Amino acid sequence: MIKGIFPNYTWNMPQDQKVIYLTFDDGPTPEITDWTLDLLKSYNAKATFFCIGNNVEKHPEIFHRILKDGHAVGNHTYNHPRGWRTRTEDYVAEVVKTTHIMNQELEVLNSTTRSYRKGTFGQVSNLFRPPYGQIKPSQGKRLRRLGYNIIMWDVLALDWKMELSKEDCAQNITSKAGPGSIVVLHDSVKAAPRMMHALSETLEHFSKQGYQFKSIEF
Repeated sequence: MIKGIFPNYTWNMPQDQKVIYLTFDDGPTPEITDWTLDLLKSYNAKATFFCIGNNVEKHPEIFHRILKDGHAVGNHTYNHPRGWRTRTEDYVAEVVKTTHIMNQELEVLNSTTRSYRKGTFGQVSNLFRPPYGQIKPSQGKRLRRLGYNIIMWDVLALDWKMELSKEDCAQNITSKAGPGSIVVLHDSVKAAPRMMHALSETLEHFSKQGYQFKSIEF
């Protein structure tokens, strides 16, 4: 039903290949995002990190590492507001501010890497995910006019729910994901105990089935 209301949002990727699209919301977060990047690298897996602008400002070195490791980054607003409770002008301003911050950090990364590697990192992507999945139609229309692709999901780990076991969160993914699935996890302090187990199980389970893990690109 919700997908029908918002058909212009992306809920899954093409389903013609055995590819899963892992996404991580709410980072970058010290230690947790680094742990996540290490595990992804061990499986040669790529993902998409939807970053909070405030966290990018606090931890630019982790944001740089996400890009250097070849993952995609997306916009998750500056302060993680609830869209339904936020004026459209304020909501859009948070998104634009975060894009500016990420582009600034991209310039810093490029300026520090030119001396020892060929080429530079490209533009910060125009991917956006609304915090809590909450977004007013007016907010969505404004952002799409600005060129943002609004990325939702078809599989939630529910790793932020402290009442769930880590096994439940893993099962939420392994029992529901398939070709083209966009899976939501969180590289946050709150979700970490469940996310770490769920991510490990997911990578192992689907790798054995011949799946690849790619970042979202348009």
